[in-house]
Amino acid sequence: MLDLKFIREHPDIVKAGVAKKHDQPDIDAILSLDTQRREIIREVEALKAERNKVSTEIGKKKKAGESAEEAVAAMRQVGEKIAECDTQLREIEQKLQHALSWVPNLPHESAPVGFDESDNVIVRQWGEKPQPDFKVLPHWEIGEKLGILDLAAGAKVSGSGFYVLRGLGARLQRALINYMLDLHTADGYVEHVVPYIVTAETMFGTGQLPKLGDDMYHIEEDDMYLIPTAEVPVTNLYKKEILDFKQLPVYMVAHTPCFRREAGAAGKDTRGMLRVHQFDKVELVKIVRPETSYDELEDLVKQAEKVLQGLQLPYRVCNLATGDLSFAAAKCYDLELWAAGVERWLEISSVSNFEDFQARRMNCRFRDEDKKVTFPHTLNGSGVALARLVAAILENYQRADGTVTVPEVLRPYMDGVEKIG
Repeated sequence: MLDLKFIREHPDIVKAGVAKKHDQPDIDAILSLDTQRREIIREVEALKAERNKVSTEIGKKKKAGESAEEAVAAMRQVGEKIAECDTQLREIEQKLQHALSWVPNLPHESAPVGFDESDNVIVRQWGEKPQPDFKVLPHWEIGEKLGILDLAAGAKVSGSGFYVLRGLGARLQRALINYMLDLHTADGYVEHVVPYIVTAETMFGTGQLPKLGDDMYHIEEDDMYLIPTAEVPVTNLYKKEILDFKQLPVYMVAHTPCFRREAGAAGKDTRGMLRVHQFDKVELVKIVRPETSYDELEDLVKQAEKVLQGLQLPYRVCNLATGDLSFAAAKCYDLELWAAGVERWLEISSVSNFEDFQARRMNCRFRDEDKKVTFPHTLNGSGVALARLVAAILENYQRADGTVTVPEVLRPYMDGVEKIG
């Protein structure tokens, strides 16, 4: 959430920033509500001062044996006016908080200004695209031929947008999870096992609600949500807490399933494992001091790249244009993986700096060396998402004889299995 004081003092900067994200919150309405709120607060303070003055006069009259009925009546009227103002203030503050909850984070100055993903800037590319001398099958075809991927079974039990991995397909995914967790924990990230169902307050804290509510699976009876990413429960482990500066930076990693309705993505990437409602992901989260957060962002990108380099998979890093940034992100890099079967780049990881946007929403603060309490910056990145990673391995490591080579780094996690098929 943006700082209300910042919006009040820099409305033009805020309007320009949200416009770069092609969002349209009513900043003028927020400023109007803020003005009303402050006017009522001033009125209440004046009424309370008057009440205190009248109360003193009543005491003097009673002490002098004089009648204080008129003063008591006047004080009663002041009290009623204060109660009326308090009611108005609560209503205005509710409207103000609701309006503020729809204002996106402002893009960082280093994010390229653009309308959508076509305006993203490629920062670097690693590895060479495979140049096979045979026709590479898309992952859904080779997976079914090998008996390790069953889309029909997923649809049978859950509908479209779900899949089943069998045998060495399931082992491949488990190997990837263990490989990534071992890699990240060796680099100082503390592994967590977290709940997969969270409260609406928790979803609000990281910025999924209210903006992205339609994309989430909601359990109406309990007003709870299936997590769309481990970012939500992991980051919120520190909501409503005041950390000591010695605790920062905090590095966390977690493997979870992720659940997304993808309500706004109808008709996109519907084949195979490219866009599904449930997938596994290893997620990295950082909570850091504000002055270090952009260095931490670059390091977090390298941490996700390390996964793909170990797997020897070609990828590229893109700096997202302002119009392609998420609601909560100030800056984001996407890692895109080359998939030889579908012959396209697939987003495999988003690495974002949210600055203090999430920290404000979940009221996470830290006390610095001078005892000043302020908001830290939060970051997160996929390290990495599994469904598209499995798909890319099935396509990039495919051989002419219809087998798939197991990446060397994964073989210790698969009891030495070198190929599937």
